[in-house]
Amino acid sequence: MHPKSAPLPAVTDDRIYIGLGSNLDDPMLQIQTAVTALQALPHTHVTACSSLWVSKPMGPSDQPDYVNAVVALSSALAPLALLAACQAIEQAQRRIRTRHWGPRTIDLDVLLFGGEQIHLPTLIVPHPGITERGFVLAPLHQIAPDICIAGKSINHWLEKCDRNGLQALDQPILAL
Repeated sequence: MHPKSAPLPAVTDDRIYIGLGSNLDDPMLQIQTAVTALQALPHTHVTACSSLWVSKPMGPSDQPDYVNAVVALSSALAPLALLAACQAIEQAQRRIRTRHWGPRTIDLDVLLFGGEQIHLPTLIVPHPGITERGFVLAPLHQIAPDICIAGKSINHWLEKCDRNGLQALDQPILAL
């Protein structure tokens, strides 16, 4: 008789990943400013940054294209404290929520928090839709090519998702 195998972990990485997106007020600068603010959080260090990527809007098409990126963090902040810090960065950069999936100066999403699975009213991790969004998966793959999400490789998810006009810009966010 074979022993039962343990279930696959949701994520095979202990780092925290934050997705960033902007399509207003100099999006590249907005992302750079947000990464600098993440780096300044207490007990937090940005350990990797993807290049910048451009994609068509996921929501209404009457808005500019988005610039996206993903950063990896190590942090002693708890998940809800990190979420609150991300929302404070959005507020500092004048994010206004006028419509669902509408234009924004900056959007920060907690994509993955190590191997944790979090299901709270204000935070779900892994981020809902992470496996379907090329503008998240491509930059995440750039800095974590061996990561698994929901027991499958990031390559698996990248092959299945719509890239929605996604293009890499040969431009790093920040020198670490």
